[in-house]
Amino acid sequence: MAYYHPFSRGSAWQQGLDYFPRGPVNLFARFISPNPITSANSVQRFPSIHPTAFLGPFTSVIGDVHISDQVFVAPTATLRADEGTPFFIGSSSNIQDGVILHGLANQHVQVSNKSYSIYIGNRASIAHGAIIHGPCLIEDDVFVGFKAIVFNAHIGQGSYISNDALLTNGVRLAPNRFVPPGAHIDTQAKADSLGSVPKDAEELAEQVIRVYSEFPPSYDAMFGTRRCSCGIAYNHEKLLR
Repeated sequence: MAYYHPFSRGSAWQQGLDYFPRGPVNLFARFISPNPITSANSVQRFPSIHPTAFLGPFTSVIGDVHISDQVFVAPTATLRADEGTPFFIGSSSNIQDGVILHGLANQHVQVSNKSYSIYIGNRASIAHGAIIHGPCLIEDDVFVGFKAIVFNAHIGQGSYISNDALLTNGVRLAPNRFVPPGAHIDTQAKADSLGSVPKDAEELAEQVIRVYSEFPPSYDAMFGTRRCSCGIAYNHEKLLR
């Protein structure tokens, strides 16, 4: 396996950095590592991070976590596949500040004949402070609001989960369902009674995706892969061209 090192070869900083995976690692990169070996996970696997994704400061990405192109992971987010595994984050999705992704061991959802602890589709927004706990499947274009909790649930495409809502107990939301603020959806009957996403919520979700789609390239340009002693960010690879 090849690795990308944010520091020059031979530098003192390189000691102990041999486990940085290939990907957008810069001087602000946080805890990016394979999972520890435990009875639940006997094989160490590294995160897979697309070069166009951006990870903010103080993030943790541990274990078999696939982060697709143009994904934005905000500061203080934790993606920890050290028990339930693997995780998948689809293209152009955003994982906002303080979000926690974790999963129960040996419990999975199925997507295209593959097993995942957590699967998040394309263009999904997981807003500040939300908890996504596997087994969990979140389809494309879903919005999960501030401090919402999704645990052991299947969320249909285009659904909108409002702030402080809870979805659990294996519920399955049909596409384009609206979960009101603070609602506890813990039976299938409650899930089936939900109405469609109102226009204002749909527009908000689309606006969030538009805003967050600009962050990966913009932050990458601001941070760069390295910083000189004066504090200015730069990309070493571009200087070599």
